[in-house]
Amino acid sequence: MFSPQIEWHCTQCGSDPTDRRKYCTDCDSMLTWTCTDSGKTGLYTHYYRHRDKCNYCTPELEEERQKQMEEKQVAIQQRFQTLDDSQRPWSEWKRTDTSCIQHTGHDVEQCVYPAFVSLPADLANRRTPHGPQQDHKLIVDSTFIAIHEPHDSEQRKEYYHAKSPTNYAIKVKVAGDFRHRIVHVSECYHGSIHDITVLRESGLLEHVEESVQIIGDKAYIGEEYVVTLRKKLRGRELTQEDKDFNRDINSARAAIENINQRLKAYAILGSVYRGRLDDFHKVTKIIQVVAAL
Repeated sequence: MFSPQIEWHCTQCGSDPTDRRKYCTDCDSMLTWTCTDSGKTGLYTHYYRHRDKCNYCTPELEEERQKQMEEKQVAIQQRFQTLDDSQRPWSEWKRTDTSCIQHTGHDVEQCVYPAFVSLPADLANRRTPHGPQQDHKLIVDSTFIAIHEPHDSEQRKEYYHAKSPTNYAIKVKVAGDFRHRIVHVSECYHGSIHDITVLRESGLLEHVEESVQIIGDKAYIGEEYVVTLRKKLRGRELTQEDKDFNRDINSARAAIENINQRLKAYAILGSVYRGRLDDFHKVTKIIQVVAAL
């Protein structure tokens, strides 16, 4: 199903194909699409994602999308606003072992998550790297917790991570803002999982794709709502504009690098993790507690 509101174009040779296809017949470049009603544009690979969410392209699904959005918002509120009776209020949390055991769940989420969901929905100039609207932009990066070499061969494949000092790790994605504050911590994943997969499965994009700009490194190239470094094409040099853009991106990412260094300052994250590898939920809660300190 293809919408009449979509126009196809080749940015490489400037042709405008009348029949929808993935690549241009003249130069073999991937086509781009433009939704004439919403004004949105993107590569062919992002078309179906746009179509399934666009009320102009698929108006027959608007009611179903609205219902799903309402159900998702209710689920989020229930998850992050409910406090267990066995837990004390966040204001009473002390930095002791006993207190940490009691506050490894909802209290941490109540502290971290609101800073993320409170960002306004009306964001202009979403494609710029950063600037006067820094409060509406997040920087994402993945970090890891080193683990000992698993005995099982399949687990060694799953947990393999070349950057880990032990070559095996648990991976987690962290999102921060320009004030060096952590605003989102994902679930834990095997070390071999690609960074862009962690981002997609973390749920972060579902909340920010229309309202908050995300800045990432080259591992996130190709994701629609993430601003990354501009790559040099084969046989060509980057323009001065591209170099300035990349310099701004690298400057912005200094904040998330600082956040990751702060997390690694805690021995439980900076050294080799010795807990059970099959309890990712526990590892996630540990990271959330450290992130809230």
